[in-house]
Amino acid sequence: MSFQLKACELHLTTNRAEHHTEHYHSPGLIVRRGQTFKITLPFDGDLQPNESIIFTASTGPASAKPEDSNHSFTLSSSKSNNAWNAVLQARNSNSLDVAISSPANAVIGHYGLSVLISSDEGSVDHPIEKFTLLFNPWCSDDEVYMSDEYERNEYVLNDHGILYLGNIKYIDQQGWNYGQFEENILDICLDILDHNLNYYKDPANDCSHRGDPSYIGRVVSTMVNCNDDQGVLMGTWSGDYSDGVDPITWSGSVDILRKWHQGGYEPVRYGQCWVFAGVMCTVLRCLGIPNRPVTNFVSAHDAEGNLRVQEYYDISGTVLKKSGDSVWTYHVWNEAWFTRKDLGPFYNGWQVLDGTAQERSEGVYCCGPASVNAVREGEVGLTYDGLFVFAEVNADVLTYICYDDDVTEEVHTDIKMIGQSISTKAVGNNNRVDITHNYKYPEGSHQEREVFKKARELAFKNTPTDGENRNGANLEEAPRISGKFMLVKSPVVGQDIHLMLIIKNLTTFECTVQVNLSSSSILHNRKPKDMILKASASLTLDPEEEMKIPFEIPYSEYVKSLSSDNLIEVAALFEVESGRKLLVRRDISLENPPLIIQFLGNAVMNQPVTVEVAYTNPLSEDGIGCALVAEGSGLIEGQLRKRLPPLNPRESSKMQFSITPSRSGTKQLLVSLTSKTFPTIKGFQGIEVEAA
Repeated sequence: MSFQLKACELHLTTNRAEHHTEHYHSPGLIVRRGQTFKITLPFDGDLQPNESIIFTASTGPASAKPEDSNHSFTLSSSKSNNAWNAVLQARNSNSLDVAISSPANAVIGHYGLSVLISSDEGSVDHPIEKFTLLFNPWCSDDEVYMSDEYERNEYVLNDHGILYLGNIKYIDQQGWNYGQFEENILDICLDILDHNLNYYKDPANDCSHRGDPSYIGRVVSTMVNCNDDQGVLMGTWSGDYSDGVDPITWSGSVDILRKWHQGGYEPVRYGQCWVFAGVMCTVLRCLGIPNRPVTNFVSAHDAEGNLRVQEYYDISGTVLKKSGDSVWTYHVWNEAWFTRKDLGPFYNGWQVLDGTAQERSEGVYCCGPASVNAVREGEVGLTYDGLFVFAEVNADVLTYICYDDDVTEEVHTDIKMIGQSISTKAVGNNNRVDITHNYKYPEGSHQEREVFKKARELAFKNTPTDGENRNGANLEEAPRISGKFMLVKSPVVGQDIHLMLIIKNLTTFECTVQVNLSSSSILHNRKPKDMILKASASLTLDPEEEMKIPFEIPYSEYVKSLSSDNLIEVAALFEVESGRKLLVRRDISLENPPLIIQFLGNAVMNQPVTVEVAYTNPLSEDGIGCALVAEGSGLIEGQLRKRLPPLNPRESSKMQFSITPSRSGTKQLLVSLTSKTFPTIKGFQGIEVEAA
């Protein structure tokens, strides 16, 4: 041939801007499926009009079927729908401008691009360049299409967010650095797909399904935990994190993903639900699937699949671990946005995906995708894991008192406890949005009761359910008393906890009550850690009398028992003479002192700006081994770590440091203060970075 192909011009700046991939801190061409990108092929000689030009885009293993991984398409003058295309834009004597596009359902991943040029003189196959293909929420034919621009910006392009923790009475917020555009993160996210069990069993078949967001979501749900594979995170709820990292100290996904990759794909220790959710959000947003973390307060883990969760207490009111069921103070999972071709259009939209390993699904530890619409309507028989998710937001809770190993008495059934204040971050701001209505009809309404009944029937495949109904066990005798705990003031780490136990005689005659009080430190999955204290008293109440009993938990009693979750459970068991027992309980979330973060000046891209952080030792003892860790995509490369001098009891201090933003726009700085003697204290602050 009389010419040779020179280095291809990929028009990186233009293509990446048009494909909304300009923020990826990764080299090369990154584009989205179903959308054209322009390349220019320069030659060192003249092209002839009769030359045949065929492009090939290839991905996946060599063993893959050609129709799945190698796509050949001829340079033409017009575009064909739902196919790979190369459309001639301009032809000069020694160059071609070509618009290449993939179908909207193409397999995502790394691709190689080559061109075969044939003429009467022969054929020459020229490798052009590699590129990366992602899902495309901007393309109406893509299954992940999201029509609202503000939602796309939030659920695909936003590289930071907020996770909600705490309990229903005190919803706390924690900033999270998703960092999906940071250096190497895209390659690591695609690496995750190459380490799933399906890939090891049949690489070609696995890669052929990577155009399906439902399949990708399920794979990522499996790979975020390490229960079956070389997943990213090892979960533990033991309260002992001495051989790893306490989950509460993580502030983002980037460090976790890099540790997993650099460590030879050994699981990172440790994660819990919000950490799994933060990492999953990073991976799916990075690959182009709209995603958001969601927190369900008072979340059920129904191990038996009967929509009934059993809780056991001893006669002192202390929780016992006698069942695989549990009620979590909160649980965080993810929602991903895509259509459900397997179910039908009604089930399109948000789909639950959960990376926290709780139960096996089709033999492996993962959960979802379960359509949120299906959950709301009680369609628990649809794929995937609808019954488990329905139970998380709407199971009944049956409470039992255990007198010994053989004698158990049911004392209460609660049909309203589970699934409250289901929360996620708002679009475009840091407000909390309650999306409980997406998952269930108003608690106690006729619709909600009918949906629960329907779910029960589907769960048991229309077989008898032993007379059980929405109202739970047959506890015909009304309680003679009522009881509740009330906090006298907000509980703060390092201070005594002051409560009031309020008891009321509901009858018109005198009532004698034996009260057994207990308090325990717990983890957020309500697993008891340590008993803190017990107390008991015998009381006599006049007809319809209300009595208030002060109840104090001294700091000195809970200091050595408190976990990093900062959670304490208090419970009171009332034994009424010749009457029905009553158990009341409350979770208490202790507040840490705030970190006050201020930017001392305007933040401008590529210019240093000073940050001031004010912090306090919350305890009446020395704070030693103090360290400050800061991170934030577009603000700091990696993490910034500072050692701090010891803090005297209750001492407040400030420190300043400088950062240089690398990207303009809305950014989030996250700061953590750790110590050997007090719990991790965290804060975050948004900042608008101006272009230089």
